Amino acid sequence: MIMSLPIDILEQNRIQLQIKLDAGKIQAERNRLGQFATPTPLALDILQYAMTILPVNGELRFLDPAIGTGAFYSAFTSVFPRQCIAEALGFEIDLHYGKPASDLWRKSGLTIKIADFTHAPPSPRFNIVICNPPYVRHHHLESKDKFRLQTRTKEASGIKISGLAGLYCHFLGLSHAWMADDGIAGWLIPSEFMDVNYGKAVKQYLLNKVTLLHIHRFDPNDVQFADALVSSAVVWFRKSVPPKNHSVMFSFGGTLLKAKITRQIPVKNLLQEAKWTRFPNSGIRSNGAVPTLADFFQIKRGIATGDNSYFILDAEGIASRSLPMEAFRPILPSPRYLPGNEILSDKSGLPQLERQLFLLDTRLSEDEIGHRFAMLSAYLEYGKSLGVHERYLCRHRTPWYSQENRPPAPIVCTYMGRGNTKSGRPFRFILNKSNATVANVYLAMYPTPLLMRAIDSDLNLIHQIWEVLNQIPPEQLTGEGRVYGGGLHKLEPKELSNVDATSIAKLIPSFKLNPKGRQLSLFDDHEDLSANNLFQRTAKSRGR
Repeated sequence: MIMSLPIDILEQNRIQLQIKLDAGKIQAERNRLGQFATPTPLALDILQYAMTILPVNGELRFLDPAIGTGAFYSAFTSVFPRQCIAEALGFEIDLHYGKPASDLWRKSGLTIKIADFTHAPPSPRFNIVICNPPYVRHHHLESKDKFRLQTRTKEASGIKISGLAGLYCHFLGLSHAWMADDGIAGWLIPSEFMDVNYGKAVKQYLLNKVTLLHIHRFDPNDVQFADALVSSAVVWFRKSVPPKNHSVMFSFGGTLLKAKITRQIPVKNLLQEAKWTRFPNSGIRSNGAVPTLADFFQIKRGIATGDNSYFILDAEGIASRSLPMEAFRPILPSPRYLPGNEILSDKSGLPQLERQLFLLDTRLSEDEIGHRFAMLSAYLEYGKSLGVHERYLCRHRTPWYSQENRPPAPIVCTYMGRGNTKSGRPFRFILNKSNATVANVYLAMYPTPLLMRAIDSDLNLIHQIWEVLNQIPPEQLTGEGRVYGGGLHKLEPKELSNVDATSIAKLIPSFKLNPKGRQLSLFDDHEDLSANNLFQRTAKSRGR
C-alpha cells in the first residue's frame, strides 16, 4: 500500500478538514444525525489496543461502517505495518463529509463508499472492524425505517433490536454479516446499552453469538466527545463461538492499555447481571440472597408537577396573590438549596429552611373553588391562559391542578448528582423531619411495615439508618444507577431499591431475609408514615 503523503501529514490534513466540515454544519443538525468525530488520541488508543488482540502476520481487511473523515483509518495505518493491509473500506452516508474524505484518502488504499451502510449488501471478508457509529436516538428514526433496520439486523446477526434502541445498535448487529470468521471488532459506543432495557438484545448478542473479549468504560468525568453528553465505552469481540467457562475483561478509566481498574467477570455471571456498568468497580454479586433497600423502603419518585414555575410558590408569592394557604402544602426546594442533610421542622411541620416553598395541591372542584376562593379561581384561570392545563401531566389529572399522592417521606435521596463534588458522593440521603413533600428531583423513601415495626420498638432507628445510608460507598450506588457524559449519575426508584442493605439489616436483630416473600406496602396504607409524626415521636423519646 503506497501513501501519497506520510501518514502524519495526512492526519494533520484530516484534522483541519474535520474542523472545516464541522463548522459547515450547525450543532443541532450534527446532533440529530449523531455525527461526533473521534478525537485522534482516542482513535490511536483503540487501534494500538487492537494490535494486542489481532495477529499481524496475515492479511488485514479493514472496515469502518461510519468512517467520517477517517480518524480510525488514519490510526490504523499508523499502528499496523502497511504491508499487512490488504484492503480498507469505509462507508459514509453524508456527502458533506464523504466526498472531501474520499479525496483526502484517494491514494492511500482506502475506498470510501458514500452510501448508507444499513442498505449495503454484506460481504463477510473483513477481519478488523472498527467503528464509532452514529449516535442517533430512536425518536429520530421513522417507524418504517425502524422496521427495516430490525428486519435486516435480525437477518445479519440473529438478534431482534428493540424499537427504543439507537441506530448504533443496528450498526453493530448489521456488521456481523460483514465479518470474517475469527475477525475482531472494536466499537466505540455509549455505555448506556449495558444498563437500559433496549440493551438486552445487544448483550445477548455479545454473550451468545460472538466471543466478548473486553469492555472498557471511560471515566464519565472525562467526556470523550466535547459535543455529546454520553458516557463512552469500547466493546471488543471476536466472531467465534464463545468457549466454555469464558470470562470477559472489564476495565474502567485511563486508557485501553493503561486502565485504572480491571476485573475478569465470568460470562455465567454476566448472564444474570442486569447492569454491566457495575463492573469493574464492583465485584460479582453473591449467589446467596442479600437484603436490599426494597426490604426496608418503598421508593417513589417525587412529584412531577407539570409546571414548577406555576404550581410551586413561596410564601410571599402566595400572599401577594391572596391565595388560600389551605390549598398548598410545603415542598422541599432543589437540593442545591439544602445546606445540610437534615431538615428540621417547626411546630407546624414546616421545614426550617431559608427557602420555604409551597405546592398548589387541592382536590376541590373548580366550582367549589369559585364559591369559596375567588382569588384562587382567578389564579387557575391565569394558568389556563398560559396553557398549563393542556400540558401532558395536567390534562391526565382530575382536576388538572391536583398532584400525585406523595406524603412527606422521612428520608429522601437526590435523584441526580455528580461524583466530582467536594464530598465525592453523587447522591445525598436527607433526613426529612418536616411535613414537606418532594418534587421529582428527589426519591422519596417510605418505610415498609417491617421497618415501621422496628422503628416503633426503637425510635432512634430511623436516624441510625439515615447515617448508614450516607456511608454507603458511592460506587455501590452508582453501580446500580446509570451515568452520562461529564460524570452525571442518575438513580431510578427500582435501581435504588436494588442497593445492598446488609448494613441496615444489622441494625434490626429480628430481620430475616425471605426473598421469595418480599412484600412492598403502599405508603398510603399506613398513616404512621407521616414524616413529621414519626420524628415528633422520636423527639419525645429523646426527652426534647
